[in-house]
Amino acid sequence: MSFVVTIDGPAAAGKSTTARAVAEALGFLYVDTGALYRALALKLLESGAALEESPALEAFLASTTVNLSGSPAALRVWLDGADVVGKIRTPEVSEASSRLAAMPAVRRRLVDVQRALAAEGPLVGEGRDLGTVVFPDAEVKIYLDADLATRARRRAKELEARGIPMAVEQVQEELERRDERDRGRADSPLRPAGDAITLDTSRLTIEEQVARVLDIVRQHPGRPVLRSGGAPGGPRRSALGD
Repeated sequence: MSFVVTIDGPAAAGKSTTARAVAEALGFLYVDTGALYRALALKLLESGAALEESPALEAFLASTTVNLSGSPAALRVWLDGADVVGKIRTPEVSEASSRLAAMPAVRRRLVDVQRALAAEGPLVGEGRDLGTVVFPDAEVKIYLDADLATRARRRAKELEARGIPMAVEQVQEELERRDERDRGRADSPLRPAGDAITLDTSRLTIEEQVARVLDIVRQHPGRPVLRSGGAPGGPRRSALGD
């Protein structure tokens, strides 16, 4: 039985943390779509290839394999058979993944992959166009947002915890550029779906926003009841190179 919960929104609005916690509580699959783009961006950066649409990019996509596995609390990201989860959260990869995500060829390829995941069971997915493009018929659509200053403070704190200290002002400038690029791209721009429920998380704790999303999902009459913490931990599906 397929039941899809989408959580969209800009960077540092709390999507990943909320989606993981909601998926864990409901026993649903957790799909981190951003990890797919980040893995591709990492490979492009390490190879020195140009971040632009070209026949070379098409060949790159055809020859690259990306997988997700693990539980919501311990997601593993596989790039050509190697676990790169510890390498994809740097500012450089974030910037490159945002640029990569603006390329129609990349988005088209990954949209099909993300849709195929719904066949594996109920899922909670987080990204930027899940409710508008990838899963337009999703049972529950959430759009998380927060003011820019709050998001910058959150992201700076996350980076510091990973040993990547950055001034809040610099983080805010990068988020602002990313917002402009995500919202202004012609293919799958960042925006709330018309039937999405928007939550402003600027003054909410993580616990509060998770609780609100869980309340919304649990009120849906079609929600399947699974054991909590029961999200499958095996590979989700091969994202590229099939």
